[in-house]
Amino acid sequence: MSETILKTEAIHTFIGQHHILQGVSFEARADAVTVLIGRNGAGKSSTLKTVMGLLPASEGKIIFKGKEIQSRKPYDIARLGIGFVPENMGIFADLTVEENMQVAMLREDAATAERLESVLEMFTALRDFWRAKAGILSGGQKQMLAIARAIINDTALLLIDEPTKGLAPIIINALIDAINQIKQHSVVVLVEQNFYMASSVGDYFFILDDGKVVHSGAMAELVQDEEMQSKYLGISKSV
Repeated sequence: MSETILKTEAIHTFIGQHHILQGVSFEARADAVTVLIGRNGAGKSSTLKTVMGLLPASEGKIIFKGKEIQSRKPYDIARLGIGFVPENMGIFADLTVEENMQVAMLREDAATAERLESVLEMFTALRDFWRAKAGILSGGQKQMLAIARAIINDTALLLIDEPTKGLAPIIINALIDAINQIKQHSVVVLVEQNFYMASSVGDYFFILDDGKVVHSGAMAELVQDEEMQSKYLGISKSV
């Protein structure tokens, strides 16, 4: 069994008076894509934000490469080698694509330059719009830029929140290809509503429902389990 890179142990998170995460435990292994899935409001995005330190965990542990990180600030967590692509993408619309990438770089060295070249080979549209303001990009291109920014550094773990939201099928397929490339050198934890996307890239799944993990296992098992898809994901058995 491959090494566990990220592990959460019974994390609880509140937003105001609302108890959003109620003891969420999951793990992400090396050389794999772990998908957090479930209906809207289940706590998937909040789980990623809690791992990233954007929401404080009131209880539980978050362990990255064997060390607890739940008390660290988001910028410290990022420097450990964790990249985060939020649902709103987090790009700077008034900056060029080049400037967006420069802002994201922790350092400008030979290794970063090599990663940048790999990113531009993966997302060729970014090279085409290199000097253009990010605000003029299409939705799919903005998502590519958001992912590119997150992997320009030495990223051991990449957290991606709802990357296919509002995107056309052809762009979704391009993202599937990209994530399958990224998983060769980074552990990926993906929050995704689109089951086609989730099942195309995912190796393992954790289903969240009302702030709790209710099922987990190999993605191949979930693909075959139409009853579980219908109960927790709202997918019709006729699909």
